[in-house]
Amino acid sequence: MIRKSVLPLAVAMMSLMGLTGCGAFGDEDPAESAAREPADGDASAQAQHALPYDVKPLLAPDKEYFGVALDGAPTSLKPVDAFAKTVGKKPNLVGSYSSWGDGFNAKGAKNVFEDGSLLYVSWEPFKPGLGTIADGSQDTYIKRYAASVRETNVPVAISFGHEMNGHWYPWGTKKQTPDNFVKAWRHIHDLFQDEGATNVIWVWSPNVVNPVPDVKLKAYWPGDAYVDWTGVVGYWTQTGAKTFDTLYGPTLRQVAGFTDKPVLISETSAEPGDRRRADVRQLLGGVEQNKDVIGFVWFNIPKRADWRIQSSPLALAEFKRLIADEAFGFEVPKS
Repeated sequence: MIRKSVLPLAVAMMSLMGLTGCGAFGDEDPAESAAREPADGDASAQAQHALPYDVKPLLAPDKEYFGVALDGAPTSLKPVDAFAKTVGKKPNLVGSYSSWGDGFNAKGAKNVFEDGSLLYVSWEPFKPGLGTIADGSQDTYIKRYAASVRETNVPVAISFGHEMNGHWYPWGTKKQTPDNFVKAWRHIHDLFQDEGATNVIWVWSPNVVNPVPDVKLKAYWPGDAYVDWTGVVGYWTQTGAKTFDTLYGPTLRQVAGFTDKPVLISETSAEPGDRRRADVRQLLGGVEQNKDVIGFVWFNIPKRADWRIQSSPLALAEFKRLIADEAFGFEVPKS
């Protein structure tokens, strides 16, 4: 459910492509690899018998999520602590990237949860294809992943196949169809439900539509029963959209035509340059003012550009000033 009334939606922005921390893997079949992988040693037997963590109170919070993606996190929280010291506030959502075939990072999920935050996993199906996922060929891997999530029994947000409406990923428009994506998403979701992994917040996360206006998002929508949040990936560039409305608005308006799920700006940052301070102001101001938006995840990793907020003193000062507002951040409850 949407928390508050909608401010005029306006949005749009050119997102840079392929900025996420993706990892490729070798020729080994992920399902076979997962079948041999031992269960995470930290997943206690007690967790299997405990009441499942109820994520419902996290879906539409009164305050905004303040998220960040950092090298080294969440396996270690030292990068998170250093970032918190830099910006003057601890994030309560930690972004991470996981290639298809990787095991679930139970240790990282527990680290983040014990620190009062939520782990956000961008699950990237570089291979195999979506059809192979949908037809059941990867079920051994998916079930093992889901079982690990269930046994860890802390809240986890998972975004499968982010930016599916773009052409720059192998699960995108060049090699896959909307039908393939929807079938794969639903199949994964159903297997998680069958395994009792109900401690997941499912995040459907397209790229902003500005660079791909002819790709309609509704065709990629798995359905309200399969999604908890709508995520939006969109970066601020020196030559792109200058306002929150022009960057994200067209996407938010299109999405509002078929769902009212809460919106998370699921991956964003601002390109270094003269506009960066103003871009930071637009982002944080827009998130706070648009009450359908429940927060953002700042990509603070140098990749193809130095996206780290500390690389620009003026932008950092503006970020610190705005993030200090009590509207941003809250402790994720332990139960």
